[in-house]
Amino acid sequence: MEKAIFAAGCFWGVEAAFRGVKGVVSTRVGYIGGTTKNPTYEDVCTDRTGHAEAIEVTYDPSKVSCDQLLELFWSIHNPTTRNRQGPDVGSQYRSAIFVNGATQEAAAKASRDKLQSSGSYSKPIVTEIVPAGEFWQAEEYHQRYLEKHGRARCAI
Repeated sequence: MEKAIFAAGCFWGVEAAFRGVKGVVSTRVGYIGGTTKNPTYEDVCTDRTGHAEAIEVTYDPSKVSCDQLLELFWSIHNPTTRNRQGPDVGSQYRSAIFVNGATQEAAAKASRDKLQSSGSYSKPIVTEIVPAGEFWQAEEYHQRYLEKHGRARCAI
């Protein structure tokens, strides 16, 4: 099994998108990229901890590739808006890929560069590609939130 960590706005919708992928074994939402130890949702919402709302995806690489996960990541959000996705504004909603090692970093950068050169976006892609630090699992009520509340996606 391998792990990948993505931030693409509100983690509820991001988690729902990845949970539907064959080969994804598990997901958990949480916080990464900040300075506060063991942050809470309330801490992260202040936009002062430096954390992003993110999803950790555990997947079976014999069933789904890192490249396939990256394709999904790019397709479910706007990677050209800094610190914003839809109505959600703040650095906690930034677009980022938190990589585990050189192989993931190379794949993330190659997929970003391919997408940028495709002409799909008129603005530059601002997605951060940075080494993964400590991932802090979010509170239980955030895990599988949309499934628990009978929604297919976040409300806008």
